[in-house]
Amino acid sequence: MKCCWFHLMPYTDLPDGFKDKHESVWVDIPYDLTDPKRMHELYNEFMDELEFAAECGFDGIGVNEHHSNGYGMMPSPNLIATALARRTKNPAIAVMGNSLALYNPPTRVAEEFAMIDCISGGRLIAGFPVGTPMDTCFAYGQNPSMLRDRYHEAHDLVLKAWTEKKPFAFNGRYNQQRYVNVWPRPIQQPHPPIWIPGGGSIETWRWCAEMDYVYCYLSYFGHKAGLTTMNGFWREMERLGKPKNPYQAGFAQFVGVAETREQALELYGEAAEYFYGRCLHVSPKFVQPPGYVTEGTQRMGIQSQVSQAASANYTNKLGSTAKEMHDIVDRGYIIIGSPDEVAEQLRQVAKDLHVGHLLLLFQYGNLGKEATRYNTKLFAEKVMPKLGDVFPEWEDKWWPKPMDSKDRVPTSPLISEKA
Repeated sequence: MKCCWFHLMPYTDLPDGFKDKHESVWVDIPYDLTDPKRMHELYNEFMDELEFAAECGFDGIGVNEHHSNGYGMMPSPNLIATALARRTKNPAIAVMGNSLALYNPPTRVAEEFAMIDCISGGRLIAGFPVGTPMDTCFAYGQNPSMLRDRYHEAHDLVLKAWTEKKPFAFNGRYNQQRYVNVWPRPIQQPHPPIWIPGGGSIETWRWCAEMDYVYCYLSYFGHKAGLTTMNGFWREMERLGKPKNPYQAGFAQFVGVAETREQALELYGEAAEYFYGRCLHVSPKFVQPPGYVTEGTQRMGIQSQVSQAASANYTNKLGSTAKEMHDIVDRGYIIIGSPDEVAEQLRQVAKDLHVGHLLLLFQYGNLGKEATRYNTKLFAEKVMPKLGDVFPEWEDKWWPKPMDSKDRVPTSPLISEKA
């Protein structure tokens, strides 16, 4: 099993009473809640944490894309990933990902991902999310009824740009280019592994199964709530006659490890309550514009996690859990405990959800840098060694295949060899 250290890059200073004074943490969050000098501090602090995770020996480090967002401050994860490609040596760099329908033309994604793969020596995981309605329809003004068609066309253009041997013309409904000729091409051939972050759409399950891509559920609400979604994906794989290779799936899980369970509750409680009490305060008017949710998904009665968070009933539940760390833990949103307890729980999560890739969040809410480093280091030293033997019978075909280390350009002497 692979462990990827995943970062949302949240704003850590949302004020007390944020939910009462402001409509949403997404789309129309007021700009005057922070200033660029504070962002300078946070971005550098968060990038230090990702580099520290690399030094600690995590299999991968991950970032993702959001816009106009107070809990995910990476409108361009490619910028962060490029710096990590230069500043780290060994881990996979998972960009979860680029919302393809937002790029005009999408060849920009093909070019930038190829650059990251070359700089890193072939360590990129290319994430292609359809994108949330907050990011795509409201922050970037895309028509929700056309979003998935735009996405599929953009995907086809990017894949052809990576694999076609000569310049070519592309004449799609949304993209027309006389010359497509991406320089450079990725080191990984025919292209980097592709992971599809999803929120429960049955069309995304089917597409991942058919295209042989990783379905990656970036859940806010942990393994108990995520079981239904992952079971749906595996049922679709079975229906299509595909092998149930656990490495064709990924799952995000919040984690807090300490010497004892009691210490973990005390150390991570405030940050967890901050995240669930403030960071998921999303206005219902942004979560389900007409045409965004497909007919098939509606008929299945599947509700996205963002929609759940924004709905009145779910908000009431979160309002209570955000005040009580014990409830957050009981619902499985965050796995906490001693190293042995966390290892046992994560092994069970991997088996229950049948996932070979765990994207683990060790910084969340307003958790400070010292606590984040402690959480990261303790996990790497005492938990991660107990997870490596899960699913030994399966081959991970969706992990990067980098250049041999002896063929790569040496990293800066200021960078630890362990990273």
